[in-house]
Amino acid sequence: MVPQPLPRRSFLGLLGAGVGAGLVGCGTDATSNGGDETFQVWVLQEESQNVAHQGAVDRFNKNSDVKARLVPSPNDGYTDKLHVSMGSSNKPDVFYNWGGGSIRTYARDGLLVDLTPEFDKDPAWKDKFLPSVLEAGTIDGKFYGVPARGMQPIILFYNKKVFADLNVQPPRTWNDLLTVVDRAKGNGIIPFALAGGDAWTELVWPEYLVDRIGGPDVFNDIAAGKKDAWKDPAVSKAIDMIRDLVQRGGFGDSYASVRWDGAGASTLIAEGKAAMHLMGSWEYTNQVTDQPEYAKTNQGFIDFPTVEGGVGDPKAIVGNPTNYFSVSKDSKHVDAAVKFLKQEMASTAYVDAWLKAGDVPATTGLEDRMSKAADPAFAKVVYDMVNDAPTFQLSWDQAIEKAQAQPMLDALSKVFLGRLDAAGFVKANEDAA
Repeated sequence: MVPQPLPRRSFLGLLGAGVGAGLVGCGTDATSNGGDETFQVWVLQEESQNVAHQGAVDRFNKNSDVKARLVPSPNDGYTDKLHVSMGSSNKPDVFYNWGGGSIRTYARDGLLVDLTPEFDKDPAWKDKFLPSVLEAGTIDGKFYGVPARGMQPIILFYNKKVFADLNVQPPRTWNDLLTVVDRAKGNGIIPFALAGGDAWTELVWPEYLVDRIGGPDVFNDIAAGKKDAWKDPAVSKAIDMIRDLVQRGGFGDSYASVRWDGAGASTLIAEGKAAMHLMGSWEYTNQVTDQPEYAKTNQGFIDFPTVEGGVGDPKAIVGNPTNYFSVSKDSKHVDAAVKFLKQEMASTAYVDAWLKAGDVPATTGLEDRMSKAADPAFAKVVYDMVNDAPTFQLSWDQAIEKAQAQPMLDALSKVFLGRLDAAGFVKANEDAA
């Protein structure tokens, strides 16, 4: 996502063979200067992230014979560089990833260290991380990643002044939501801001609806590649509900031409032209920067509503649980790499660095340390939301394999445009699976 420090949406698709060959050279360059007593820690080339990461490396190196070395890479092409490197003899020792589909193939091909035994023999280390986030990083029931930074749940934002003018309350159920939609539309207000020119902004809707209707196992089966998993009735019902919301005018008439770049959707709600916006926690910080007066006085936020008759837990959330560090099994320094993760990923200094940067780390016991956050009040909202969540579903386009993600987004875009019904959406995804 471009405005957020982690632009995760720019990585879909693999490069062609010619470009991939060039990336092998990049991997070789990154690994050629460390020496036998150095292991690499691959991260994104992001200043805000690397303050915390470099601090962790520096602290570890003070008391370790085997030294860690940070290897930043540009966002664009990172996953492609990683893909090529993992298929070569120049694998990174420790590398930054998104869990789910970003590492599933590596895990199943036996390229990653299974960290489950480490957690089993050191329960105190495992207990330092929020369970819903730690579980979101598992592959086939095994832990292949350690939480590396902050949490980014999807939240229902609303404009307090617009709601007061409409004389409505924040929706707690789907029927409540439809009442607000109809009231807003009847008063010339766009019910939901949506940057529909970018399909990933639409993905938040089926993610939450499928979970609320059928619970987490519906998509867990999809992500695991189980046969006919897309045919679960919860998927079709969710798509039907989205189509109804579109037809009701829930997103106005011009949402398909609004792009995420340029903050068009965020501006609509800040200016009172839209009543609500279903978006990640980064929406809050973006508004603080771009529309500070609105953020201070009128920006409200609640959990996604329950769906009548659904079996999903109303406290379950979706989004980006966090990012993870994984360890390559071929590393010459597996023990040192694991020690680095155990020493630093939940350390006081590391956590405080993320809080200062505006992130809310996925560690337990942060209640008394919120004062160090860039915005303590909102940090507490995010932390409590995740801490109370029984499950934290990784965003679908990261959870499934790359080859399936783009067809899914294309099919969803057609749903929002009225060009594809539930049966067509299911078929498109089954065909791509």
